[in-house]
Parts: sequence; C-alpha cells; structure tokens
Amino acid sequence: MMTDPIADLFTRIRNGLMVRHPRVDVPGSKMKVRIVEILKEEGYIKNFRVYEDNLQGIIRVYLKYRDEQSVIRGIKRVSKPGRRNYVNRDGIPKVLNGLGLAILSTSSGVMTGDQCREKGIGGEVLGTVW
Repeated sequence: MMTDPIADLFTRIRNGLMVRHPRVDVPGSKMKVRIVEILKEEGYIKNFRVYEDNLQGIIRVYLKYRDEQSVIRGIKRVSKPGRRNYVNRDGIPKVLNGLGLAILSTSSGVMTGDQCREKGIGGEVLGTVW
C-alpha cells in the first residue's frame, strides 16, 4: 500500500530525469493527471498519455531535456500525509522569485500558485517545481 501517491509521482519523475530516461510510467489518478497537465502547460514536460487498464490506469510522462540537461531542475513535495501545509491567498509561496512553480490543491481544483493568486484563493501546497 502506498501512503503518498503524489510523492511517488514526483520521485518517479526525479529518478527518471537523473538517469536520462525519455519517459516514466506512473499509476494513475485524477489528481496526478491534473498535476501532469499543469507540468505540461508550464513547459516542464514534453507530453503525457493516460493508458486505461482494468485497474487504475497508467500515466506515461514524456520527460523534457534541453541541451542534454533536464528542464526540471528540482521537484519537491511540500505537504505530506503527516504534516499538511495549507496557505491562504497571501501565503502562496513564490518559487525562486517567480521562476519556479507552486502546485496547490484548492476548492476549485488543482492549480498553480499564479492561478490561485489571480482567483484570490488558497489551499494545500502539494509541491514545487523549478
């Protein structure tokens, strides 16, 4: 049994980048699909595809490299099952003074820190990417 599936997603991406794999496979869920959509929209990964099977499905994430360096320099889980990290709209973290990306889970769904600032809502900080 896996206690933190989002940390598993981030770890698989991080490990795939360290050994220069072109893609990684992750067990699927709606929240993980939304997180990967955000990574694609922001240009941190090439693409992704969801494969259906008789269980939970598989998300195939195609990693992105530029000049043989990974586009993702770091990916970190902030809120953990043992210690949740909630912020209001004024406490949304800026990652590397705006060069990075914060991913939040809000009452309006999973979105980036910039989108949360626009809407004026806070939520649980799932992770950061830079």
